[in-house]
Amino acid sequence: MRVYILSRNKELYSTRRLVEAAEDKGWEVRVIDYLKCTIEIMKGKLVIHYLGSVLPTPDAIIPRIGASRTFYGTAMVRHFEMMDVFSTSGNLAIARSRDKLRSLQVLSKNDVDMPKTVFASNKSSAKDVIALSGGAPLILKILEGTQGVGVVLVESEKAAKSVLDAFYGMDVSLLVQEFIEEAGGADIRVFVVGGEVVGAMKRQGAAGDFRSNLHQGGSATAHKLTRKEKKTALSAAKAMGLGVCGVDMIESVRGPLVMEVNSSPGLEGIEKSTGIDIASQIMKYIEKNVTPESDTQTKKRKIKRDSIGA
Repeated sequence: MRVYILSRNKELYSTRRLVEAAEDKGWEVRVIDYLKCTIEIMKGKLVIHYLGSVLPTPDAIIPRIGASRTFYGTAMVRHFEMMDVFSTSGNLAIARSRDKLRSLQVLSKNDVDMPKTVFASNKSSAKDVIALSGGAPLILKILEGTQGVGVVLVESEKAAKSVLDAFYGMDVSLLVQEFIEEAGGADIRVFVVGGEVVGAMKRQGAAGDFRSNLHQGGSATAHKLTRKEKKTALSAAKAMGLGVCGVDMIESVRGPLVMEVNSSPGLEGIEKSTGIDIASQIMKYIEKNVTPESDTQTKKRKIKRDSIGA
């Protein structure tokens, strides 16, 4: 089995763990910086060049696409998929998950519960947006923000109007969400692989911070999911079409609410807090979907394609 991990940094914890898990299987594994890939397109032929040479076609890829490189990264994933290479998450699903507004629309369409969210243009009345969101306190999210950056809690309607007017004046697109006070600055990250929950952790924000992201100083502990939490996480992953993902939820009086579905979830926090070998679970998922076979001239692949395809 030949597997490529599409990652810009081979020293990252997640990348190293995936390499180790693939090597434990005895597979040929290689870390590919997708920004250094060049695609060649011609009639009936799709080729990828890497560092000046044609890249041999792998059996599977594991995309670890950075949020700021989504367009180029998904183009590379799409090219591999069109070469009949199995991807643990399809290009369309990755792009869908990276668009905060689109992902919430998809989740809503599939009856997945979430905090009430309002999106409006900068010509809209800030007062109307605040009213539609249920009033202060409110959470304001920049569409392009990641890892808790660009997320603001405003505690009064006056402050909310001032912040909205300021961002709208700079032509910045925002999501305005109801604030779930009972969550207490904590959330639950559920790791889903191949339609199955393989681990879950509860993340608590640093003192005085309503954000629970580990990158913002939060802490993590293993979490035992309730039946409803598990069902919600699996429904969210299925709705987004992601083979490997992290579903972020918060607890509320009306049940678990999905905040985001991450297409490139980090492994360090979940593995260290739960003791579960998540990387090996991803390799098992690849095994279930790819069966390399050899004939006299070429290696053929039997691939179970997901519904999102290329």
